[in-house]
Amino acid sequence: MALFCNETGSGFPLIIMHGLFGQSDNWVTLGRKYGEHFHVYMPDMPNHGRSPHYDDLSYPFMAQEVLEFMDQRGLEQAHIIGHSMGGKIAMQLAVTRPERVSRLVVADIGPKAYPVHHQTIILALQHIDTAALKSRGEAEDTMIAYGLDQGTRQFLLKNLYWKEPERLDWRFNLPVIAAQITEVGKPLQAGTHYDGPALFIRGGRSGYVQDEDMNGIRSHFPQAVLETVEGAGHWLHAEKPQDFYDKTLAFLSVQQ
Repeated sequence: MALFCNETGSGFPLIIMHGLFGQSDNWVTLGRKYGEHFHVYMPDMPNHGRSPHYDDLSYPFMAQEVLEFMDQRGLEQAHIIGHSMGGKIAMQLAVTRPERVSRLVVADIGPKAYPVHHQTIILALQHIDTAALKSRGEAEDTMIAYGLDQGTRQFLLKNLYWKEPERLDWRFNLPVIAAQITEVGKPLQAGTHYDGPALFIRGGRSGYVQDEDMNGIRSHFPQAVLETVEGAGHWLHAEKPQDFYDKTLAFLSVQQ
């Protein structure tokens, strides 16, 4: 089954991939700006948004789904932007099929292993009985009880939809995400590499990408350069959208 996709603009293809618990809708505003220069595709990743649910959350599987999406759309090559989990998928795609990636942007994530740190979110979500929910407010009350901050709550609640007239449900595949959450933190396989242009862009207040990570990044991506969006955390594209846009557009617009 094909991945669901929002798209806009015209020109050279640009594919934007969201992070864990996200969906393509999170990128529509920035996507329209990129659409002034590129044909922008914003697919929901497997097990997220309106895309199909599977029993696999591994990066090789998700990258293959993106490749099939490209084949279905007739995209021989594209610029790629990926944030967090989407950045890991983007890296996997680039090292698996480098000829399909023109320029690579990885937002606030590196190829190294990351410890699992979504346990509280998953526990909160698992304790929300969507079959019994009467409103989003009831779901938010449970999130508050688990100490989730307002930004995280609003981000997650965007995934709650009326599956039936009297039934709310999550768009993401919570059982598979919960069961396979360790897949999200796994590193890129040793010895893999993408020799094309690569921009790693981080939030200045985020700790996901450190200066000392660059040696590991360049072992996979020899042309990698690092930019910082000052004053932004992990959600740098949402916190400082203009800075993120300016830096990434400058990189993507370089003529080869």
